[in-house]
Amino acid sequence: MRKTLSILIALLAFVACKNKSSEENTTDTSDRQSVENTVTHAQGFRLYEYSDYSILEVDDPWPDADKTFRYLLYTERSMPLQDAEDNFDAILTVPVKSLVVTSTTHIPSLETLGGETKLVGFPQTDYISSPKTRALVDSGTVKELGGTQDLNLELLIAAAPDVVVGFGVDGDNKTLDRVQEAGIPVVYNGDWVEQDPLGKAEWIKFFGALLGKNDEATQAFAQIESEYNRVKALAQKTTDSPSVLSGAMYKDVWYLPNGSSWAGQFLKDAKADYRYGETDGKGSLALSLEAVLEKGQSAEYWIGPGQFTSLDQMQQANSAYAEFEAFKNDKVYSFTTLKGPTGGVIYYELAPNRPDLVLKDLIRILHPELLPEHELYFFTQLK
Repeated sequence: MRKTLSILIALLAFVACKNKSSEENTTDTSDRQSVENTVTHAQGFRLYEYSDYSILEVDDPWPDADKTFRYLLYTERSMPLQDAEDNFDAILTVPVKSLVVTSTTHIPSLETLGGETKLVGFPQTDYISSPKTRALVDSGTVKELGGTQDLNLELLIAAAPDVVVGFGVDGDNKTLDRVQEAGIPVVYNGDWVEQDPLGKAEWIKFFGALLGKNDEATQAFAQIESEYNRVKALAQKTTDSPSVLSGAMYKDVWYLPNGSSWAGQFLKDAKADYRYGETDGKGSLALSLEAVLEKGQSAEYWIGPGQFTSLDQMQQANSAYAEFEAFKNDKVYSFTTLKGPTGGVIYYELAPNRPDLVLKDLIRILHPELLPEHELYFFTQLK
């Protein structure tokens, strides 16, 4: 009887331990409230770090996305979570050993975290400008994968990445759907949708999670955040707010940034009187030449005149440009003159990741006395 009782007690203890283990390894993370989201500025993703796994949630991989994408990131020592495949859009073991990214804005984050050597493929590699990753492309380590919205699936499968980091213009992402059907996990990145400069830069933490370098990503972002806020505070103390115009004509329409857009926020933080700073919305305004002449002709500075690289080129394209005061006074500044060896505009690749450099450039242009030692990095005064 005593022996039978001992066996029964041991059996009950075993069942209790097993049930406790199952409860601990369920995807119903009821302790979510006790786990801090480590993202502070970005609106499009959240990162929850548990003891041996992380949960990455992406809300806005494209404008007006109506779904939250959830990704489970295991460490190699993790215990499997119950019903994980039913609760997550992708499950990865991190750090990933290889990956494909699909936007040049992903490249600087990889390089900052020492992850560029894990890159095995990229669509339209000519757009990559950074010397480190450019060397990997030139050596054949990073394979050309076709168009961004039309990936060459055969080449992608041959590259055999652990994950494809994709982005979507809208919810119709047939190419990435085919990648997932081929058994390759896809994780959406929405850095391009962010409107806050520091919010864009914070997506380095997204890559920190994939590469198993959360601490390094947090430290790198903290340095950028600190420097951005330092020079922003300098600009906000001045009483001068130079007037600014932006954009240029494309066919019969003048496109320029909304006041609440990413580009508009830079001008606000640089203490500029942006002539369209009161407008609200993502992306660009589309106006007539007459409307812009009326409001922007007297602006002191012209920042970002489209793809133009000289004043002569601008005037040849449209003689009306010469009627603007900023044009007459040689105060037109462009970010499109600085290009990589294969023609990629470096601003498009690096600026979202280094808003501190963009803001320093703008402050140097608009308030040169505040940062007299700073040499323009992205912008060039057109001649």
